[in-house]
Amino acid sequence: MTAANEAQIFDQGYRRYDGPRTGFGGALRSLIVHSMKHALGLGRSARFKILPFVVIAFAYLPAIGFIALAALLPEDVDAQEFLPSYAGYYGAVVGAIYLFAAFIAPLLLCTDRRTSLLGVYLASPLNRPTYLLGKAIATVLLLLIVTLGPPLLMLIAFTLESQGPGSIVEWIDVFFKIVLSSLTMGIMFAALSLAISSVSDRWIVPAAAIILIMPGSAIVTDVLIWEADMTPMLHLLNLPNLPRELIFRIHGEARQSFSSPSGTASLWRESENSTTSLWLAWLGYVGASIAFIWYRYRQLLVRR
Repeated sequence: MTAANEAQIFDQGYRRYDGPRTGFGGALRSLIVHSMKHALGLGRSARFKILPFVVIAFAYLPAIGFIALAALLPEDVDAQEFLPSYAGYYGAVVGAIYLFAAFIAPLLLCTDRRTSLLGVYLASPLNRPTYLLGKAIATVLLLLIVTLGPPLLMLIAFTLESQGPGSIVEWIDVFFKIVLSSLTMGIMFAALSLAISSVSDRWIVPAAAIILIMPGSAIVTDVLIWEADMTPMLHLLNLPNLPRELIFRIHGEARQSFSSPSGTASLWRESENSTTSLWLAWLGYVGASIAFIWYRYRQLLVRR
C-alpha cells in the first residue's frame, strides 16, 4: 500500500512539439500583442485598466464635444468659426498624449527588466534589437489610439455632417495629413519615453521624469525666448510643441500662437524656425533616443 501523500512517477519520456512553428514573425507578433494588452490592463484586474482608459477618454472627449457642437449649430452658421482645425486639435490634448506615453513606455520596458522576463523573450527567436523593435511598435500603436483616433473621428463625423472637406480629393489629402501628423507626434513621444524608460528598472521613476521633462522643456524655452530675449532657435528644445508645430506645417498652417509666461502673445514664425530645421530636430531626437536605448540594452546583463 502506498501512502496517500506519497508521490509516484509511473512513466517518463519526451514528447516533441508538433504544433505550428511561427518563428521570428510569430514571436514578434506575440510580443507586440502581449505588450499592448499589458499596457491597457487587458487580462488583468480592474485597477490596471483605470489609468490608461481614463487618459484615452480625456483625449477623445474634446473631439466628441466638437462633433456635438457641429451637429447642433444651425445650417446658416459657419461651423468652422467655432471648430478647431485638425492641426489645432492637438493643442487641446497634447497633455493627455504625453501622459499616456509616460505611462505605457515605462510599463513596457521596466517591468520586463525588473521581473527578468527580458531573458525569457531573448530565449525565443528574438534578440535585443528585435525585442526593442517589438516594444517600439507596440508603443507607437498604443500612442496612435490618442494621436490618430480623435482627429480621424472628427474627420469622419464632420464629413457626415457636411462640415468636412468639399471633395473626395480634399478628403483623401486631409486623411493622409492626419495620419502623417499622428505618426510625427507618436514616434517622437514614443522614442523619448522609451529612452527615458531604459534608465531605471522601477517604472515610476521614468514615468515621473517624462511628466516633468515634457512641460518643463516648454516652460524653460518660453522663458528664455520671451523673457530673456534669446534666440528663437531654442524653440527646437520645446519637446511637446515641436511635433505640434510640425503638424501645423503638415496641414499648411505655417504659424502657431502661444501664450508667454507673462501673458503676452507670441508667434512661432516660419522665418524664425524653418520647416527643415524642425524636421532635422525631430530626426535628431528620434535618432538620439534610438542610439541611447541601444547603448543601454547592449550593456545590459540578462539572466536567462
